[in-house]
Amino acid sequence: MNYSWHLVLMAIFYILSGANHLWKPELYFKMIPSFLVYKDFINFMTGFLQILFGASLLIPYYQSVASSSIIILLLLIFPSNLYMVFEKKARLGLPFWIVLLRLPLQIALIYWAYLYVN
Repeated sequence: MNYSWHLVLMAIFYILSGANHLWKPELYFKMIPSFLVYKDFINFMTGFLQILFGASLLIPYYQSVASSSIIILLLLIFPSNLYMVFEKKARLGLPFWIVLLRLPLQIALIYWAYLYVN
């Protein structure tokens, strides 16, 4: 298979990001809005799906579905990024400007995934 470097990079990014959800779940619990329950489940599923979709990007038959699924997942977790803007304890000690930078970064990640939707 001949993959572009940016497709491989995107796959690695989501696989590692998802694995981090499973390795360090307590890090992500603070980012999940307080009105949501079952934070363990939400974090586990987010990590699991990122690994699944990231790996699926490298399977040509599933690439379009994986890309579309990544877009949906990014839209579903966008409220966590907004929560970090408005709730200081959710910022994980990050400077406010980095927290703000996550918002347009999310849009860039959506566009990046969109490039692989057929």
